[in-house]
Amino acid sequence: MAACRSEKPVERPMARATRPWVAIGARLCLGLLPGLWMSLPAQASAVRLQVIGGFSALHQFRKQEEPFWRSEINRYSGGRIEADIRPLHQLGIPGSEMLPLMKSGVVSFGSILLSLHAGDDPELSAIDLPVLSPDIPTLRKTAAAFRPRLKQILEQRYNIELLGLYILPAQVIFCKKPFSGLGDLKGRRIRTSSVGQSEAVEALGAMPVKTTFAEIVPSVTRGVVDCAITGTMSGNEIGLAGATTHMHSLAITWGVSAFGANRTAWDRLPSDIRGILTREVARFEERIWEAAHAETLNGIACNIGSSACSDGVPLRLTQVPHSEADEILRQRLLREVVLPLWVERCGSSCIEIWNQTIAPQHGLFITNDRRTMERQSGTQP
Repeated sequence: MAACRSEKPVERPMARATRPWVAIGARLCLGLLPGLWMSLPAQASAVRLQVIGGFSALHQFRKQEEPFWRSEINRYSGGRIEADIRPLHQLGIPGSEMLPLMKSGVVSFGSILLSLHAGDDPELSAIDLPVLSPDIPTLRKTAAAFRPRLKQILEQRYNIELLGLYILPAQVIFCKKPFSGLGDLKGRRIRTSSVGQSEAVEALGAMPVKTTFAEIVPSVTRGVVDCAITGTMSGNEIGLAGATTHMHSLAITWGVSAFGANRTAWDRLPSDIRGILTREVARFEERIWEAAHAETLNGIACNIGSSACSDGVPLRLTQVPHSEADEILRQRLLREVVLPLWVERCGSSCIEIWNQTIAPQHGLFITNDRRTMERQSGTQP
């Protein structure tokens, strides 16, 4: 088991007060929480890993992550790897603390929801900016283009080895009252979960209200918010679809997570174990993407009461289609709001990074004035 560390935590501009992760680390060192590290038996016959996963309420954790780590990885490795996985909230770990916890080595293996760290490190959110990728094929191109840069960021800034990219089903807008499209949301209070979502909602003339996942349904039912952005399937699972009447079909974001390992812990593993994990997590990643696509469609089917609903609660929401007017507005939001504000938060260096990675996939380059977006085909401005 790795030794408890006293390494200085990452200094972040908006979070310099006492951090929850410091207390979590202390409790771990005192043995008050189960160990989150890895263990190498004396004979090295098997490596035991502790993994921190996503939310236990979601299909992704129950049907994908949990069986993969608790049984499948042992079989795929011929008994060389034994692992357990726990959802972060059961350990009292805020999702926004995963990066410093993994950098320090308190957590050796875990999933990092990138949007939760966009306020402190805006570059991490480039892969899943609001309204950038309206469908899975577009998101695949975006992720492939930015992946080498994301790997570099995690290694150099956070001492994390990137092993996989996970996504959740499409994050869409649910509302308590009828609406006809994105342009019809002015004045409404909308639950958001990230800086980027909040900026996009404000640009629509609506009021963002940032809440946790657990607070979504209570916020809607108590009238704190009029609408909420969350996954098509998770909205059905948590009962949000029963508290709302309309659902838009456009993906605002996808909830991209980086699954990785603390580099110090990773380097201590035998080379054959690292090889097995690299191979199997890559295969598992593809399953996650396929499942997210299927759950996006199934979530919509269940929410509108379609006969195609196969695993959820059939309801009677009205589906607001992704219209031509919505597409025009989506592209304008991306050019005039989402990208300029992202560059403003991220800094001038992000212009070149964007233009070299994601821009060619979308034909959307950023000029040096930071605010003007030029749609081109093939070459940079």
